Amino acid sequence: MDPLLPVLAAALLALVLGIVAGRWWGGRVAEARMGERIRAAETTASGARADAEAARTELNQARADLQSQRDVLKEDREAYRERKARFEQRTAEAKEKHAAIRAKLESARQKLAARRDRITATEAALAQASAALEALTAEASKSQEDAAALAETVKTRASGVARRQQEVATREKDVEERSAALAQQELRLETLVGQHLDKLEAVADLSRDQARQRLMDEMERDAKLEAARLVKDARDEARLTADREAKKLIIKSVQRLAAPTTIEHTVSPIALPREDMKGRVIGREGRNIRAFEAATGVEVVVDDTPDAVLVSAFEPVRREIARLSMEKLLADGRIHPARIEEVVEKTRAEIEEEIIASGEQAALDLEIHGLHPELIRMVGRMRYRASYGQNLLAHSIEVAKLASVMAAELGLDARKARRAGLLHDIGKVTEEPLESPHAIAGMELAMRYKEHPDVSNAVGAHHDEVPMSSLIAPLVQAADAASGARPGARREALERYVQRLQHLESIATDFEGVQQAYAIQAGRELRVIVSPEAISDAIAESLSRDISNRIEREMEYPGQIRVTVIREVRSISVAK
Repeated sequence: MDPLLPVLAAALLALVLGIVAGRWWGGRVAEARMGERIRAAETTASGARADAEAARTELNQARADLQSQRDVLKEDREAYRERKARFEQRTAEAKEKHAAIRAKLESARQKLAARRDRITATEAALAQASAALEALTAEASKSQEDAAALAETVKTRASGVARRQQEVATREKDVEERSAALAQQELRLETLVGQHLDKLEAVADLSRDQARQRLMDEMERDAKLEAARLVKDARDEARLTADREAKKLIIKSVQRLAAPTTIEHTVSPIALPREDMKGRVIGREGRNIRAFEAATGVEVVVDDTPDAVLVSAFEPVRREIARLSMEKLLADGRIHPARIEEVVEKTRAEIEEEIIASGEQAALDLEIHGLHPELIRMVGRMRYRASYGQNLLAHSIEVAKLASVMAAELGLDARKARRAGLLHDIGKVTEEPLESPHAIAGMELAMRYKEHPDVSNAVGAHHDEVPMSSLIAPLVQAADAASGARPGARREALERYVQRLQHLESIATDFEGVQQAYAIQAGRELRVIVSPEAISDAIAESLSRDISNRIEREMEYPGQIRVTVIREVRSISVAK
């Protein structure tokens, strides 16, 4: 036996065992790797399933949102269709009313023309009758003059009876005959005058009393026309000097009321937590108060008023910034120049944001789009401005709504009316000093920022500063007057309010025959009770006019004052 065979057999066995062991180990490694890959794939699949589930949830949510938006859009479409139907119905009703008014106006014009024709014919007939009457009167006068001359001759001849008895005896018969003839002639003349008068009555279709009444009516009308002409001449003459006199009155009123009015509307009081805080507000040698005034542009008044300081400024936005800044400094307690500048800048930024937000909110509430950012800022500044105690922004929004309603009722552009109503007082909030009336300044601003010409004209014409060239201009003017004149819109100091009511009542009681006078509805109406024995109905009407004229001359007031004169007669008896 060959000795190499066991060695070869052992080597072969070892090789086979090695190959088997290698394959087994490789299988184990491959199985481990396959397990890791399977686990990784399962992990990836679970993540993918989670992502798919999240995507499916998001898709369902998106579908739900889309369905909700579709429902909202459907509701909006239905609301728009309903509003459009109501608008078309209102337009049709307005057109029908307009057509009816036009028909009534045309009928009234035709009736007036027919009446004028009848009056013209009656006046011509009356003129002919007057001419015939004058001719008859002249003939009668001539006959009477002849009779007077004949009587004078008879008297002259009768005076010579003593000298000419024989002549008188012979001529008495002639005189008697002439007298009889004269009587017959007078009788004939009276008959003729009566016939002519009857003919005139038949021609004019008027009796003598009616003709006399017609003549008196014509004379009365002529007298009234002459009186009206004299009154017109007097008014025209008064208008020549009215402007100068009005300016004098305004200057005197401004001179008398400037100080109290300025103090009331340009000062904001700020309460102090303690009295010793005044020293901290002033600072060492006044450095804090100087720094505060330099940063805010206002004046700080520290006087003997307990627990309070005053902030004074004409510009309301600066005054509001100063007031809020002072309150923050007092709440913080740290008052020094650096802190003052920091707080003032922060407050100024907050106020500027509030101004823009207020302007945007006002435009959004009124559905006004496309306003220039500077105009929006000016609208927001109205929030800090007041006119006779009425907030300017609230007043402008109110005017915009009133003008929009009136424009819609008349079939005009309501959007332009709202726009003009909101912007009509922007001339009052300009930052640069005004050298022209606020209506003109507002019109120039509207034109500068490319507003529609109708809107610019309505802004400039709401106080008759410029001629009205658009139909919405008078609507804005009327809405402005209605907003300012309604009861409770504007406030005034209690003392001035009481004085105005007392003055209003005293004007009425100064007139003779007035028993009592009451100012009601915040001074918008004056009720005057008169004595029925001293004042008649006709005088009561003229009395109300005289009282209203005197109120216009002596008082200053917004809106209108209605004067009502009450004359009451009571008859009382007692049955026993």
